[in-house]
Amino acid sequence: MQTISSLEEIIAEHPFLSGIEPRLYRFFYDCATLRRFGSGQQIFREGSDAEHFYLILDGQVALETFVPGYGMARIQTLGPGEPLGWSWMFPPYEWQFSANTLKPTEVISLDAAALREKAESDMEFRDQLLTRITRTLVQRLQGTRLQLIDLYGMRP
Repeated sequence: MQTISSLEEIIAEHPFLSGIEPRLYRFFYDCATLRRFGSGQQIFREGSDAEHFYLILDGQVALETFVPGYGMARIQTLGPGEPLGWSWMFPPYEWQFSANTLKPTEVISLDAAALREKAESDMEFRDQLLTRITRTLVQRLQGTRLQLIDLYGMRP
């Protein structure tokens, strides 16, 4: 990963926030910390409280769900430049999936309660955040659709 001197610069460089109104970066700075996870560590568990939003800086994360009679099934693999976790935005604020690292991973961890509070008080911030989240959700749904077609598609 490129050496950058401050958390503010790291946040400003993350692709998820590309093009955001410069004054809105402060909302992210105020509730951010850097976190590092070793290989094979759990970032969050399906059904637990969704208290953070993550921006992946380095590493690789498996997004998984429990399938009865099968066990854990990988939904997607995420890497640098991608956001992680949306359950913090919507009641009941519980993770719908589990996230486990596949190799050492570094993230920006953003306090979910602080982000929700800021979104309530600043409509421009809310609009910018929801636009980026919606764009990412559409990309993830399209990726999942392709996986399902590959898995269950008609075979000759």
